[in-house]
Amino acid sequence: MDLCLTLLLIFFCSQGVANAEVAEGESIPSVPLIPLLPSHPIENVETETTAQPETHIPETTAIVGRPNGGSSEEEQDEGCLSAGRSRRSRNAIAAAIQKLGVQLLQNLETTQEQPNIIISPVSISLALSQLALGAVNETEELLMHHLHDNILPCYHESLHNVLKHLRNNDLQIATRIFLRQGFEPKQDFIHESQRLYESEPAVLESLQQINDWVEKATQGKITEILSSLPANLLLMLINAIHFKGEWKSRFDPRFTSRGVFYLDDKHMVDVDVMEDAKHPLSLFIDRELEAQVASFPFQKSLSFLVVMPVSGQVNVSSLSAKLNISDLYDRLPKERAVQVKVPKFKLEYAQELQEVFTKLGLGEVFSNPNLAEIADGPLLVSSVMHKSSMEINEEGAEAAATTAVIISRASNPVFHLSQPFFFAIVDDMSLVPIFMGIINNPNPGAPILQRGEHGSNDKTGFPLDKNHVGSFGVPPK
Repeated sequence: MDLCLTLLLIFFCSQGVANAEVAEGESIPSVPLIPLLPSHPIENVETETTAQPETHIPETTAIVGRPNGGSSEEEQDEGCLSAGRSRRSRNAIAAAIQKLGVQLLQNLETTQEQPNIIISPVSISLALSQLALGAVNETEELLMHHLHDNILPCYHESLHNVLKHLRNNDLQIATRIFLRQGFEPKQDFIHESQRLYESEPAVLESLQQINDWVEKATQGKITEILSSLPANLLLMLINAIHFKGEWKSRFDPRFTSRGVFYLDDKHMVDVDVMEDAKHPLSLFIDRELEAQVASFPFQKSLSFLVVMPVSGQVNVSSLSAKLNISDLYDRLPKERAVQVKVPKFKLEYAQELQEVFTKLGLGEVFSNPNLAEIADGPLLVSSVMHKSSMEINEEGAEAAATTAVIISRASNPVFHLSQPFFFAIVDDMSLVPIFMGIINNPNPGAPILQRGEHGSNDKTGFPLDKNHVGSFGVPPK
């Protein structure tokens, strides 16, 4: 099964011709800067290979901005080397990444054309953290505040160690710094980016080079992240995260059949539904959230966490604000065999994040940032682009997302993922949410049907099997 691909791009531009663009096939204009000799070699992107093993890469996010900024003093403190490896720092990083992800989910809007939201909080946190390395004074404080470093004294070292752990767990994280020819950032920024985030520098010669790197890093899942580049582009930070995992217990394709997914109390769409009569699952109902919570285990120490309102009336976006992944994990019961129905789907998500970051209070980064530790001179973040790809099938999940309606006998629980839900792919050890999202429609290209057209229904139109209604769950109201 293919899993989430995430790509994050940050463009740093000189203030001036911010709106000019370079299209595919055109040469990139030279930059009116005095060339400086690099303190260490910068590889040419055409001959360079990605530092990470080749596999699918979940969501992708791109951030465009200008170079300028400095590394934090905390990175100079040797005490951070040991503090960053502690359980406390790992838990704090997980909480900070989750908080940022939830804030984004609350502020990102869905549309008819793009009804689902799929993001990688890890990818976005990594990009903002690398940007913070180059920021100073108020800009650095602003970025670190939104990264929630107030709960952690050695943020960069701690994130570095969490990423190191994640890379050893079926997760591929590739990062790169593309530099305009003739532009030289400060070597401390390049060094710290390499040391902390394994972000290698490469000379940028064309738009195609970027898209080729993206395609390779995502194992062909995302073939184009950009259609043009700002003419005044100086530097670009980019990362791609890929996770491909197999279910602890695979679904048998012979039992996959057509079914329905309920969009709301009036509409539904046809979907392919996977079914397993005895699927290992941790499952409970959270009375405070009024939601069903289920955890699907992967072969290694990651899980697909699903939260779906019991009644079908709770807004999934507002529900995400109340979630605490650590708390949910503490309350997960022992795995048991459950009759499960899960929709198959393959989705893509693309979103410019400048507006939502501005809404969250990061507007200064796009207007008047101080990025003096990246390079001298005025620099500007011009755009933040996030792109993701997700697939869930019989083998596993790609940036997995599932909707669940739980209807069950007390003695034989049933879990049907058949209406809008929140999901997260979580590292079981650190509790870091690698991917998060909201699935409102797993088949957005299909015709929307009126509910109540198929089978025997209850008064609201939901198919009802009275034999499966018990103390464990209830049908949507």
